[in-house]
Amino acid sequence: MSYSGKAVIFSAPSGSGKTTIVRHLLKVIPGLEFSISACTRDKRGRTEQDGKDYYFLSVDEFKQKIDNGEFIEWEEVYPGNYYGTLKSEIARIWQAGKAVIFDVDVKGGVNLKNYFKEKALAVFVKVPSLEVLAERLRARGTEDEESLSERLYKAQFELQFEDRFDATIVNDDLQKALQEAEKLVREFLNK
Repeated sequence: MSYSGKAVIFSAPSGSGKTTIVRHLLKVIPGLEFSISACTRDKRGRTEQDGKDYYFLSVDEFKQKIDNGEFIEWEEVYPGNYYGTLKSEIARIWQAGKAVIFDVDVKGGVNLKNYFKEKALAVFVKVPSLEVLAERLRARGTEDEESLSERLYKAQFELQFEDRFDATIVNDDLQKALQEAEKLVREFLNK
């Protein structure tokens, strides 16, 4: 069965579990393929690969692609640090007869939904409370108190965009959230 022309978007404040959900869906639903984003940041360690984890571009290359209209959406996340979705990436996945799946921040999710309209299922993932989110981010061990505070402030802002999405999953029980995500995506793909 071809799922070409369909897009599935998972967005959430950092620490809500969207990446875990997307990885699960990629394992259990064969018609999905992950959209690889372009970025200008350096590769992390030796494990990240160009064309697998990201398309790593220089700032000049990225800006040239912006000028050429090669992005569906893009954003300067931090000064000089760009991320975006290449039109060629979506074409590659759709030509293979697959639906594209995105794991993006809330702003990116809203932009993608606006672009794809009814061709997309946009799912907002959230935790039951900001307190739970703070616990999860602390448990990662990757945040100092200042960056934790920034992420929580950003999450509070991002929660205001929940109504721009087609569905919301409250990730308070991971197994339940995975089942709910699977059901939503399968129903959308089989429409």
